[in-house]
Amino acid sequence: MNTHPIVRLGIISALQEEQQGLVEAMQGAATHIHGRRDYTTGTLWGIEAVCVLSRIGKVAAAMTATLLVEKFGVSHILFTGVAGSAGNGVTVGDIVVADTLVQHDMDASPLFPPCEIPLTGLSHFAADALLTTCLAQAAAAFVQGDLGDAIGDGDKQLFGLSAVRVHRGLVASGDQFIHNAARINRLGDDHPGLLAVEMEGAAVAQVCFELNVPFAVMRTISDNANEKAATDFLHFVRAVAANYAFYIIKRFCQQTSQASMLSAGTKS
Repeated sequence: MNTHPIVRLGIISALQEEQQGLVEAMQGAATHIHGRRDYTTGTLWGIEAVCVLSRIGKVAAAMTATLLVEKFGVSHILFTGVAGSAGNGVTVGDIVVADTLVQHDMDASPLFPPCEIPLTGLSHFAADALLTTCLAQAAAAFVQGDLGDAIGDGDKQLFGLSAVRVHRGLVASGDQFIHNAARINRLGDDHPGLLAVEMEGAAVAQVCFELNVPFAVMRTISDNANEKAATDFLHFVRAVAANYAFYIIKRFCQQTSQASMLSAGTKS
């Protein structure tokens, strides 16, 4: 992390269940209420951090990300949560780390091209390359080293977690819970290479772009974005996604904290 040293890490999730265990793991935790949200500050595995629930949707996520930067002084942002599959070979229990994000429901045409954010000239926002690589490495290490202990055998069987994979690529966000196979197929046609759909990530990406803050987005695939998308959703979040996030963020913080100490030692 030599080119982007983490001063304070902001960790956002949309649902309380998605951050289960992280706040409890914080050292020196203190909660601050602002804008109807609880921001918990402290230290996670050697990294100064702020955890917060954004609630669901792009406006909620954008407001939360902005306050993290402007009021709580975070230098980097991670968004963790769940998403629906939108790509061939992306299945329930897989992990998608976003390289780029797009707001699939933004359409100011004919004034601007579909999905382009007016007056930015951009439709796709790139996640920070170094931060994203570190997050993807932590996710891969989790799959290889922690998955067996993190998820109970019954839940592995229930959700078919037999060959979990980590993917990197395009994630699309919109203020819609996608639960229709025809709709997800159209989105795939409109956005070649699309891996996952969710409701917050691209809004955070736009905020971070405009505020020049490095960010990364990780999503656990909870469903196939079809008519069965709501089946056992909250159980999946509690039993699978929350544990994924806990172990992966733990690994991420440990490896970036170690890299920071090594960098400081080199400079001295």
